[in-house]
Amino acid sequence: MKHIGLILAVSILVIMVLTAFFMLFARFMIQDSSIPVRSGLIDSSSSKTIMTFFAHPDDEIAIGGTLLDASKAGHKVVLVCLTKGEAGPTGGMVERNQLAQVRAEELRRVAGIIGAEALEIFDFPDSKLDQVEFREIKELAIHMIEKYQPDYLITYDSRIGLYGHKDHRVVSKAMEEIYLERKGSHAFPVKQYFQVTLCKKQIEIAMKLSSGFQRNYPKEGPGLPVPDFAVRTTQYFPDLLNMISAHATQHEVLGDFFPYYDKIPVWIYGRIFDREYFYQFKENE
Repeated sequence: MKHIGLILAVSILVIMVLTAFFMLFARFMIQDSSIPVRSGLIDSSSSKTIMTFFAHPDDEIAIGGTLLDASKAGHKVVLVCLTKGEAGPTGGMVERNQLAQVRAEELRRVAGIIGAEALEIFDFPDSKLDQVEFREIKELAIHMIEKYQPDYLITYDSRIGLYGHKDHRVVSKAMEEIYLERKGSHAFPVKQYFQVTLCKKQIEIAMKLSSGFQRNYPKEGPGLPVPDFAVRTTQYFPDLLNMISAHATQHEVLGDFFPYYDKIPVWIYGRIFDREYFYQFKENE
């Protein structure tokens, strides 16, 4: 019996060591330790308003941990989504003509998980935002800013649109122009404007594993904005998985962004994908 106990103890120790080594190695391959890591997006003891401005239901997943952290810290999170994602995959779950309604409901469930103060979903055409009058998108962005008075804004970048989606670029360009035109004016409440980005290691991995990146990410040019900082999100990964599950019709798309998330134990995965990267938009862009 003593020998069995010893063998069992040694086996457990070996498994623990190998697991720790795997997590450290995987994190090294995916994360950039040279980029500063924050415990939250903003450092403020008083409640602030953070507004996201995205094109599609599920765009918020890229920063789900950051939004959860902000909400739990007492900040107000406002989600603005310009389309209902009717051009996306159905996941084999619904008819095409039902997808917009279903995806809007999926986003409402995610907003509930986040604890969002408000959710605005509009009916701009999915995957055709470049055909919409740009002025209309800017006017909507201005209206949302005036309505919710956000202290902080979050979008994708306008250069790439995270992985090359034209809708992402159009929406972000509209917000960029507004920010540059109005920053510093007395009536403009926004203190800082952040754009979602990835570190170089993540882009390299995505180009190997993600079909979306392989199809759409430009092979030449400057690429995504270089991150200014990352937000630590390990503790929120179980909630993030619930958010991913809520977007049930988009299982394939989100699996492309979070490879093997449904095959690796959450306590391991959350320590590998343990941060979300941001670029602080600057006036000289």
